[in-house]
Amino acid sequence: MFEGIEFLNKEFFWLLLALPLAVLWYILKHKKQTAELKISSLKGFKITNSWLPKLKHLLFVLRLVALALLIMALARPQTVDVSTKTKTTRGIDIVMAIDVSASMLAKDLSPNRLEALKKVAAEFIKGRPNDRIGLVEYAGESYTKTPITSDKAIVIRSLKSIQYNNIIEGGTAIGMGLATSVNRLKDSKATSKVIILLTDGVNNSGFIDPKIASELAVEYDIKTYTIGLGTNGMALSPVRILPNGSFQYGRIQVEIDEELLKEIANVTGGKYFRATDNRKLEEIYDEINKLEKTEIEEFKFYNYEEKYRSLVILAGLLLIIELLLRFTIFRSFV
Repeated sequence: MFEGIEFLNKEFFWLLLALPLAVLWYILKHKKQTAELKISSLKGFKITNSWLPKLKHLLFVLRLVALALLIMALARPQTVDVSTKTKTTRGIDIVMAIDVSASMLAKDLSPNRLEALKKVAAEFIKGRPNDRIGLVEYAGESYTKTPITSDKAIVIRSLKSIQYNNIIEGGTAIGMGLATSVNRLKDSKATSKVIILLTDGVNNSGFIDPKIASELAVEYDIKTYTIGLGTNGMALSPVRILPNGSFQYGRIQVEIDEELLKEIANVTGGKYFRATDNRKLEEIYDEINKLEKTEIEEFKFYNYEEKYRSLVILAGLLLIIELLLRFTIFRSFV
């Protein structure tokens, strides 16, 4: 009966405590309000069974119920219909620049650096429903894998298809990867533009200096988060390609140009991170996710509908019925 109903003035329910007191008063006073006649014998009197005296208590019940309904009406029952409207401001445009050089097949992350990155990056993309995201691949050269788009399904499919191939020139062109990412974002109208650049090596190829690329990012107000991927020390990495096309692995020293990555991040207003294992990589993307928040405004509209009127009307009807019975059928005071 009261599902979905809220009471605005709940303090009036304390008045319900008066109802048991009224019942007690009625019980104590009832006998005094009834005339008594003491006689020695009922012989000679015609005895009839009437149902009216038994129904006399109904008058008090009607008055009591009416009082309870009035108290509930004072508590002001109402239903609230809440509708919401969400307004998302211009979100963040993000380009993820991913190193796809052969060293990304190193096994210091499980199963290797590239697959570990793809798994974590996919979760990051799923957690940014209001942003546009694009992908850039780079090794010795760079190209756009996916332009910035709000279609996350396309971005995730493209991400899953990323793998090492020998079509791209070998090496690590950090400047090229950064410059291509800047080019994808420079005309963006988003309130915030972000590049997440990941590499596991040093800049050893490409014709664009990373510092020049970072200056371009500053010019277009693009923040860059850089991630150095690889364990400290030695890692099981590809050292040569066998005649059957598979890689021969050997333990080689992990070399990451952390000073360069820190400089790029600092100049552009971003932050540098070092991921030495799978767990650390997940934590880095979680932190970037927290640092780059899209503003969402939620408007709530409340429609209140008062429900006390029906209670007052019902209470009034009960009191009228009680008065009619009192002055017609019963013709007595209670």
